[in-house]
Amino acid sequence: MIRSILQWLRTGAAALLLAAVGLATACAPFISAPDLGAETPFYAAPDLVQGLPGSLVRSEPIAGAPEGASAYHVLYRSTGLRDEPILVSGVVVVPSGPAPEGGRPVIAWAHPTSGVVPRCAPSLAFIRFWSIQGLREMLDRGFVVTATDYPGLGTAGPHPYLVGVSEARAVIDSVRAARALPGAQAGSSFAVWGHSQGGQAALFTGLLARTYGPELQLAGVAAAAPATDLAALLGDDLDTPAGKNLTAMTLWSWQRVFGAPTGEAVVPGAVPAMERLASECIESIYDLIARKETEKPLEQGFLRVPNLSAAEPWRSLLRANTPGTLPSGLPLLLAQGEADAIVRPEVTRAYMAESCAAGLPVRMLSLPGVGHGFAAYNTASVAVAWMADRFAGLAAPNDCAALR
Repeated sequence: MIRSILQWLRTGAAALLLAAVGLATACAPFISAPDLGAETPFYAAPDLVQGLPGSLVRSEPIAGAPEGASAYHVLYRSTGLRDEPILVSGVVVVPSGPAPEGGRPVIAWAHPTSGVVPRCAPSLAFIRFWSIQGLREMLDRGFVVTATDYPGLGTAGPHPYLVGVSEARAVIDSVRAARALPGAQAGSSFAVWGHSQGGQAALFTGLLARTYGPELQLAGVAAAAPATDLAALLGDDLDTPAGKNLTAMTLWSWQRVFGAPTGEAVVPGAVPAMERLASECIESIYDLIARKETEKPLEQGFLRVPNLSAAEPWRSLLRANTPGTLPSGLPLLLAQGEADAIVRPEVTRAYMAESCAAGLPVRMLSLPGVGHGFAAYNTASVAVAWMADRFAGLAAPNDCAALR
């Protein structure tokens, strides 16, 4: 069995599918998460949804926390896309030892694609700690780490997949929830660090932090292989198994979240495969193998339209969920694999150029020979050190001069 998996991993199709999901399980590729179904009782509290965004509904300790730390499941309040109160789940990891004056800095981890239905929440996965890239380094430096599930994962779905405002509000409110967690002693200074879908979440966090979380101080934004230009992301990759996976999940989610008419974009024969892909989580190598089989019918026919970005409402939705440049002066770190077949290096470089033109100090980490799946894994130590320097008030490095 292991031999057949390794043989499949060497194929181009495997590489593309691994890239599509950001491979949060890079550290433990053969460990499968338990199937915990949809919501567990911890994640459901409809009678407690009213309250301030970021206020804590409940928490419970998690067994098997990283050495020298305590970990907790958290359920907290946030704000939905129609400004309605919602509940969001996640994990908070707290280092041991005394907190500094003013509280511990917080790093909010924004995860890559894990699925679009409640049971696909990273906090439900067996590998919940291993999938937080740089966790050990963050804890060793005394930082509190939050890891939101995003709305609709863990809590009632559907998950607004690749919807930037939804992700960012959940990230910011996870920091508030950590500050409310007894014993965490989390301060008001935070940084956000994300990969792939989580890179998009990190960038939108940078856009929303000053207005949605004015009592917090965002020290910097770090994004590995971020989903920036969504029209390019879905359009460029549609001829690959990875691209079909991403597009299928996006269409399925946006139909339910925005009422977008999927029937006008998808051939009828593709609907059953799209529904099955939406029901499958991405937590282990075995899940990737299953999705490879599920996706096959889409290779026979998928979309009615040659380019989603040329048709409404998809054009407007893609534009609305493509992050603009961050506020001037906000430090930004970008990490990009040069062998990335999903988020093309030139797309990330274009976002860097826009950010430099807007006056941001941008640190760019280019990774020769690295694909999409390992962009965060390969740069986690550098990213954590960069965030630590931002908390310390050091001048942010700036690679923008290299563009001139």
